[in-house]
Amino acid sequence: MHAFRPEVATRLAQLGPRLLDQLDAMTDRMVDVLARTEPAYRELIEQSEQDLRLSTRSNLENGLRSLMAAAGPGGSPHLASARAVGRRRAAQGMPLEAVLRAYRLGGQVTWETLVAVSRDGSGHEDTLLLEVAGSVWRTNDAECGALAEGYRQEQRRLDGVDEQARQQVLDGLLDGRGSDPAFVRSAAELLAMPLEGRLMAAVALPGPDGEPGLETPAETLLKRGLRSVWGARSEAQVGVVVLGRSRPADLLALLRTAARGPVGVSDVVVGAAAAGVAYRLAETAVRTLPAGASRVVSIDERLPEALLSNSPEISSRLVGQSLGGLLELPQDEREVLLDTLAAFLASDGSPTRAADALYCHRNTVMHRLRRIESVTDRKLTDPRSRLLWQLALLGTEHGQPARRSA
Repeated sequence: MHAFRPEVATRLAQLGPRLLDQLDAMTDRMVDVLARTEPAYRELIEQSEQDLRLSTRSNLENGLRSLMAAAGPGGSPHLASARAVGRRRAAQGMPLEAVLRAYRLGGQVTWETLVAVSRDGSGHEDTLLLEVAGSVWRTNDAECGALAEGYRQEQRRLDGVDEQARQQVLDGLLDGRGSDPAFVRSAAELLAMPLEGRLMAAVALPGPDGEPGLETPAETLLKRGLRSVWGARSEAQVGVVVLGRSRPADLLALLRTAARGPVGVSDVVVGAAAAGVAYRLAETAVRTLPAGASRVVSIDERLPEALLSNSPEISSRLVGQSLGGLLELPQDEREVLLDTLAAFLASDGSPTRAADALYCHRNTVMHRLRRIESVTDRKLTDPRSRLLWQLALLGTEHGQPARRSA
C-alpha cells in the first residue's frame, strides 16, 4: 500500500481518534441508507436490526483502522474481517451485488466523515486530505475484493455439501457418534458449525395437508445467525441447532414463524455427544401434540404428556381407572362432563370460576360435578383423585376445557 508523505500521515494520525468517535453516527447513516435503498438489507433489518448494526459498526471500524494503518510504512488493510462478512452473507443468501454496494457505501461514508472532521468548524477544506482520497478507495476496493472472495468460497463450500452427506452427518450425531472427537471435527468442518457449545434439537411432523411441518427451517434460522443442520427421519424433519448466545425462547419464536405442523423442541444440551439425547427429547415433545396441529412446544412444556406418551399401557390403565364409567356414557354427555371436569380442575377447584369459563350457571356445574363423582366413584375433595383426573384428561386430550353455554 502506498505510504503517505510524513505531513499527510501526521495529519491522518491526528484525525484518527475523532474519526473513531463518529462510528455510531456513521453506523446510523449506513443502516438508514441500506433500509431505504436495498431490499435485501431491509429484510435483514426487519429480522435483526441489532445484528446488522453490530456488523456494520465493526466493518466501518475495520475500514478506519485499515486507513490509519496505511499511513505507516508497510501498512495494509485488514481483510480477514471482510472475507468473514462475505462468507456470512453468502450463507444467509444475500445477493453479492447488494453486499458489495453496502461496502462501497461504507467507503463513501468514511470519506465524507473524514472530510467533515478535518474542517474543525472552519469550513475550509484540508488540502492534505486530497492525497488520502485515493487510499480510501484503494482500501475499500481491497475490502470489496476480499469480501467477494469469501462470498464465493462459502458458495462453493455450500454447493459441495450435498444432501446425502448432510444426512449422514446428522444421522451420526443423532445415533451417538458425537462422543467420537474425529467424527465431531469432520462434522463441524463439513457443516461449518461449531458443535462443542450449546445445542438444541427440533423434530417436525407433517402438517394437516401432508406438507413438511417446517418451511425452510435452515434458511429461516440462518437469517437470524443460527446455524443448523436438517434432515429426515421416520417421515419427520429433524434438526440440530447451534444456539450460540441466543436464548431457547428465541429459537422457539423463530420456529413458530415457519411452522405448518406439530414441532417439538428439546432442552439445551452441551456438545455433540448430547445431540442424541436432545433428539429424543424433541421427538417425545412432538409426539404429545395432536396430529396435524400447527404448534411448536418445548419438552419442558409437555412433561406430564411426555410421561404418559412414553408409557402407553400405563396411560391407558390410568385413564380407565380414573374416569371409570364416565367414558361409557353417551358421547354428548361424556363430552360435557369431561369439559366440566377440565374447567373445574383448571379453576383450582372453584365451581364458580368453572361456571364462568363454561358460560353456564354455578348450579349447573355443581350438578355435573355430582354426576362425575357418581360415575367415577371418586370424590372431588380427594387430592389424589384430582391428580389422577388431571393426568387422565391429558391422556384423553381434554387438558383444556371447551367453552360451552348452558
